[in-house]
Amino acid sequence: MKRKAFIEYLLPLFGYFAVIALLAIVFSIFGEGFLTFKHYSFVKFITGTVWRPTSSPLRLGSVPLLVSTFIVSAIAMVISVPLGVSTALYISKLANDTTKDILKPLVELLASIPSVVYGFFGIVIVAPFVQKIFHLPIGQTGFTAGVILAFMALPTIASISEDAITAVSSDIEMASFGLGASKLETLIHIVIPAALPGIITAVSLGFGRAIGETMTVLMVAGGALGMPHSVFSPMRPITATIAAEMGETPVGSLHYHALFALAAELFILVAIFNIVAEYYHRKFSRFKE
Repeated sequence: MKRKAFIEYLLPLFGYFAVIALLAIVFSIFGEGFLTFKHYSFVKFITGTVWRPTSSPLRLGSVPLLVSTFIVSAIAMVISVPLGVSTALYISKLANDTTKDILKPLVELLASIPSVVYGFFGIVIVAPFVQKIFHLPIGQTGFTAGVILAFMALPTIASISEDAITAVSSDIEMASFGLGASKLETLIHIVIPAALPGIITAVSLGFGRAIGETMTVLMVAGGALGMPHSVFSPMRPITATIAAEMGETPVGSLHYHALFALAAELFILVAIFNIVAEYYHRKFSRFKE
């Protein structure tokens, strides 16, 4: 009885610890970031199209970095979501046991590969290929970074989607077959809608992996600070900018606080996406019930 009571008191502490850790991160990032606007215009930071933190006077426009982040993440999701969900469908509903036992561990193995390895792969293999195919002056572009991030997000999306699809009751599949539906029609019109809340969660986590990745983007995206004119332009998303500049920035300087403001901006972007994803997750969960 005493052990049970101890566990009942202990387990909530872990939940509270997670909340405290999150609040500490939020307050530290936003606290440092807000100090930027004591000496620099908030409007200029949000709407400025030039990021030159070492010029005189400083120009701290975050728009090019935000646009670069959006482009790279969007490319990654456009590629990884269809591939991830299709892979999950195949593993869960179409592959035989032998193929499933081989393919599932291989897909999950992609998640354990260090990001710097993905970066080297992008520089050595993907960037020259993109440069040759699209006749570009340089292969390190936002498109290249998006392709690499797609393969980094794919195992997360595929694994969680596969779990959600496997959890769909076989009874409703049998009912669909009994009404004359084909295997493909059952997958599209019955299985996917039933597993949609779990798939939305998978996409949300995959998006978090893509938008928060640093090393791969720093190595492969090209590092250009200007406003990208197309997906094939070299660019530098927010994460790469923070990683490239934080180590050489004097602590307490305006540039230092501006990097925290960028981190806060990224945090807000991810939070908005997660809120929208959670809304649709609950909406489709109620619909399924």
